[in-house]
Formats: sequence, C-alpha cells, structure tokens
Amino acid sequence: MSAIFRILFIVAGAITALFVARDALNFTIIQTFVAVLLVTAIVGVGSFWSQRRKT
Repeated sequence: MSAIFRILFIVAGAITALFVARDALNFTIIQTFVAVLLVTAIVGVGSFWSQRRKT
C-alpha cells in the first residue's frame, strides 16, 4: 500500500512542480490536493471502465 502512495505522490509532485515552485510554502498542500484529484480520477476511470464492460 505504501508503494502505491509513493508512486502517487511522485506523480503528484511532478504535476505540482509544473505550476508551483518547489520552495513555495504551500507546495506540500497543493501536492496533496493533486494526489487526491489523481485518486479521484483513477477511481472514476475505473468505475466507468467497469460500467462500459457490463454493457
């Protein structure tokens, strides 16, 4: 489980670094927000994928 979170935060850090400087005070907050958005997107894609396969 921790490996999944590490990979997720690596991807979220790379995406966040495109928009916010790494030495900004709120970088970790925005990185966590991006990670939550990524999890939501992955769950959403997974649910729509399973819905599509049923029909």
